[in-house]
Amino acid sequence: MSNSTDIFNIVAASKTFYNYSTYISFSIGLIGSILNILVFTNTKVFYQNRCAFYLVAESIFNIAQLTQNFANTVWTLFLNGTDPQTVSLTWCKLRTCLPQWYRLTLTAIICFAAIDQFLSTHHRPYLRQLSSLTIARYQVYFAIGLCLLHTIPAAVFIRISPLFGCIVSNNGLINYYSFVFYPIMSGLFPICVSSLFSILAYRNVRHIVRRQIPINRRRLDQQLTAMIF
Repeated sequence: MSNSTDIFNIVAASKTFYNYSTYISFSIGLIGSILNILVFTNTKVFYQNRCAFYLVAESIFNIAQLTQNFANTVWTLFLNGTDPQTVSLTWCKLRTCLPQWYRLTLTAIICFAAIDQFLSTHHRPYLRQLSSLTIARYQVYFAIGLCLLHTIPAAVFIRISPLFGCIVSNNGLINYYSFVFYPIMSGLFPICVSSLFSILAYRNVRHIVRRQIPINRRRLDQQLTAMIF
């Protein structure tokens, strides 16, 4: 009896900790993302700046991701601890597909921002010409659409299992998520790409000092590169 009571207390404490951590992360993340959007959209120095556009897009998707996690936690409390994914098939699909969409789009935006910062700080003019706000917008819109299409198979094959809750019923899709999506597309590949181009951009920024570029431009490039890195 004592062991079962201890287990119950541990589970209850972990749920309470999870709920409070969700509230705290939602509040801090929401405030930070809103401040990013306000700063980058209302500060004159960031007008027509590609990296600022990427950071605004990233903040918007961060807000969406935080909001969904918060909504799931609140709904769980209203259901007296029952996970809404085990009750509603629609929410089960949304709870699985939307985070996947957010995650892929965010990683794409981060990679685009790192590549753009590398191009915009390069000493070769023809490479700097590849960095423009128009191209940045098309890249983000393309990533949003492509990543949304990527979630369609998951939405089709997701079902609610009495034992395991919200699961993917297709074995091929399970293997894809296990060996391709999570370890490579959401893990190794974006980390390598963003890290590589961030390091190259940082090297370019250090070389900017040797070129005849206004000090305000140098400081702005250094700050944006530090934020992306």
